[in-house]
Amino acid sequence: MPITPHAFAHVRLTVTDIDRSRAFYEDLFGLPVAFELPPDADERTREELSFLFGGVIYHLGDSLLGLRPVASDRFDEDRVGLDHVSLAMSSKEDLEAAQRVLDDRSIPNAGIKDIGVGYILEFRDPDNIALELFAPTS
Repeated sequence: MPITPHAFAHVRLTVTDIDRSRAFYEDLFGLPVAFELPPDADERTREELSFLFGGVIYHLGDSLLGLRPVASDRFDEDRVGLDHVSLAMSSKEDLEAAQRVLDDRSIPNAGIKDIGVGYILEFRDPDNIALELFAPTS
């Protein structure tokens, strides 16, 4: 019998500069923080939240998106590992609004593309991690 997961629980991205990445993701997506180490945390709290590795985890719908600050190099989707992260949007109109936000923030993007089963809007984060917004055709 195969293992049958029903969804992603979380995705955590490794970043080079946690402050820069937090500013990017928080400004762009406005996701609520699920877990972060409080600056005045006692030793017990630091131990309980050691899985954060100095990063942060956000609520993203029914799953979580985390940032972990330990990378010493830049993202490359042609290496073994992550190709890109695709985030679901409800409609093409939502993608059009998202493109305006990217443009207003001078974040380069590839424009909205029709891929048959839906529409995508591709761009990159400060570590060059490939991000995509996807909306179904109907």
